[in-house]
Amino acid sequence: MARSYAHRRQGERPQPEGRRSERPRVRIDDSGDARALVVDETFASFYRRGEIATHCVWDAIAAPILWLRPERRRRILILGLGGGSVARIARALAPGAEIVGVELDSEVVRLARAHFDLDELEVRVEIADALEWLRAEVAARNTGGRTERRFDVILEDVFLGRGDEVHKPDWIPDPGHRLARKCLAPGGLLVSNTLDEAPRVARAMRAAFSSLVSIGTEDYDNRVLVAGGKGLSGSALRRKVAESPILRGSLPILSFRTRG
Repeated sequence: MARSYAHRRQGERPQPEGRRSERPRVRIDDSGDARALVVDETFASFYRRGEIATHCVWDAIAAPILWLRPERRRRILILGLGGGSVARIARALAPGAEIVGVELDSEVVRLARAHFDLDELEVRVEIADALEWLRAEVAARNTGGRTERRFDVILEDVFLGRGDEVHKPDWIPDPGHRLARKCLAPGGLLVSNTLDEAPRVARAMRAAFSSLVSIGTEDYDNRVLVAGGKGLSGSALRRKVAESPILRGSLPILSFRTRG
């Protein structure tokens, strides 16, 4: 199954009580006022009611939206919607945007609506395989069916596997990112949340775009790759985050690096 994923460094991931064999495949874990969505023993979404930022990997995934001028934040695509952690930040950064979220698992969407206030975010949810969704979108565009619907930013947060064996699907970066590029508006951004695949995915993204930035999150192994046009750099994106009342509180845990 494909989903959003944040991977704590070894020894730091909270372990819920109960034997693994007795746990539901998709479940909600509550700890005080914080709530996590766990899918196949992976940390798939985080929510604290009344807060937008997660102070976690999802802030890094959404942060590149700040690189775009407010009038360029019109259409946002999230591949791997999960519980809506990225969508919540995206909605705050782009209040008037059309946000489309693609999620394979209907149970994840059901729990997100019941426990993560997903419906408040006004996201158009598409329950579909992300690769097949991209193929259908490109096919419709090629036949003139959706020429108006290009996205200003595509946030790709898709993973497969269980627990520590989680990984990107073999269609990332190709053909997934190639199809995603066909759905981007001129000057748009492609963002990919990665783990061990970061070097391979980064090479492909750097070859296809003028600029590439890597964002790290303290205590997490994830590397968020941001590809865009000329002028995009780690230092410039960091300044945008520092200026944001929504995400500046997460700045101490985020690191920005311009890549080649």
